Amino acid sequence: MSSSSSTLSHLSLSLSSSSFIHKPNFLYPTTIHYLHFNPKFVSLSTKRTICASSSSSSSQLMDPFLSKTQPPIPTTVHVDLGDRSYPIYIGSGLLNQPHLLQRHVHGKRVLVVTNTTVAPLYLDKVVDALTRGNQNVSVESVILPDGEQYKDMDTLMKVFDKAIESRLDRRSTFVALGGGVIGDMCGFAAASFLRGVNFIQIPTTVMAQVDSSVGGKTGINHHLGKNLIGAFYQPQCVLIDTDTLNTLPERELASGFAEVIKYGLIRDADFFEWQEKNIHALMARDPNALAYAIKRSCENKAEVVSLDEKESGLRATLNLGHTFGHAIETGVGYGQWLHGEAVAAGTVMAVDMSYRLGWIDDSIVKRVGEILKQAKLPTTPPETVTMDMFKSVMAVDKKVADGLLRLILLKGPLGNCVFTGDYDRKALDDTLGAFCKS
Repeated sequence: MSSSSSTLSHLSLSLSSSSFIHKPNFLYPTTIHYLHFNPKFVSLSTKRTICASSSSSSSQLMDPFLSKTQPPIPTTVHVDLGDRSYPIYIGSGLLNQPHLLQRHVHGKRVLVVTNTTVAPLYLDKVVDALTRGNQNVSVESVILPDGEQYKDMDTLMKVFDKAIESRLDRRSTFVALGGGVIGDMCGFAAASFLRGVNFIQIPTTVMAQVDSSVGGKTGINHHLGKNLIGAFYQPQCVLIDTDTLNTLPERELASGFAEVIKYGLIRDADFFEWQEKNIHALMARDPNALAYAIKRSCENKAEVVSLDEKESGLRATLNLGHTFGHAIETGVGYGQWLHGEAVAAGTVMAVDMSYRLGWIDDSIVKRVGEILKQAKLPTTPPETVTMDMFKSVMAVDKKVADGLLRLILLKGPLGNCVFTGDYDRKALDDTLGAFCKS
C-alpha cells in the first residue's frame, strides 16, 4: 500500500440511499446459532432471531439535517466479555475524533506499532488523535517491515526493544496501526510485555476490519505452521476509520472479502444473499456497501466471540477454509499469497469436501465459486502445493485434537456448518486429489 495507490477521492460513509446497490434493512435481524455438543462433533442448527447489537441508530446516520460541524456519530458494536468487554467503533473520519481513542488510554505512555507502508499515510494522524488537547500523553512509535513473511519472532523483538528502550511501564498502551499482521503482532507484544499491558486496534485493511482485529487472537507464525505461537488477549477498543480503505490496493481489498463471504456461509444466509446482490458495489468501494459489510461482519464476529472466546467449539467455525488456506500460505511461503486469497481457495476446497460427503447440494458449490470469482479471488490452490504438503501442514493445525484433524464444513441449508472430526477420510483425500498433484 502506498499513497500513490489511492485513486479514490474522500468517500462519505453516511448510510444514505444509493441508486445502484441493494439497500440493506438497517434494522436487519441477526441470527445466533446455538451449539449442540457431541463427543464427535459440534453442530450449528437451532436458531433464534435477535436484533443487532449496535448503538448507532439508522436515523442518526441518515439524518440530512445534522450540522456539518458536528462530527459523525460512529456505529458501535459491542463485544460482550463481562469486565473485559469493549467497543468496536465504525465510521468515516473517526481518526479526526480524538476522544474515541483517548478515553481508552489510561496511562501517559503510548507505543504505536505500524509498518513501512501504513506509517507515511496515517501515523501522524494517529499521534495527533492521541495527543490533541492531551499533552500529558507521550507517544513513541516502532515501524516494522511490511508483509506476512515478517510475522516472526525476530520482528516481534523489535517491538520489545523499543518498549524497553523507551522505559515503558505497565500503565502504557500499545496501539496497532495497520492490517492483520500488525494487529496480531502488536497484540501478542502487549500480552507479553511486562506480562500484559493495554492495547488498542486501529485496523486499516478490510481483512483486519472485518475479522482479525476483533476477538483477541494474537500471535506470530512459525516456519512449520501459521499462527502457532500466540495468545488470546483482548484490546481495549477497536477503532475502524473506513476512510483508511481509500488507500488500500485492489488486491488487498479483494482479499478481505474472503472473510466477509465466510460469515454468510457459516451462519448468516441473509447476509450472503445480500453479498451476492452487492459484490460489484463492494468491489467498486461503494461507501454504503462497505459500511454495511463491515458492520454486519463485526456483529457476527462479536456474537461468536462473546459466546466462545477461547475457541472451544463455536468460534472454530469462523475458520471455514482456513485449515486448507493456512496449508497454502505455509506451502508457498509466507507473503506469496495474501491470507484472504488462501482462505478463498481453501473455502472452495472445504465446500467441495462438504458436497462429496453429501452434506450440501450443488447449488451452494456453484454460488460459492461464483461469488469468489466476482470478488477476483482464487478458487484453486497453486500447483506447487502438493497433496503431501497439504497433509503435512494440516497435521500440525491448531484444530488437531488427540491426533484427529477436525475441519469446518458446511452441512444443511446455506448458513449452517459443523466443526467435526467425524467424516469419511476418503472425502478429504478425494478433495485433495481433485485440487492438487500427488
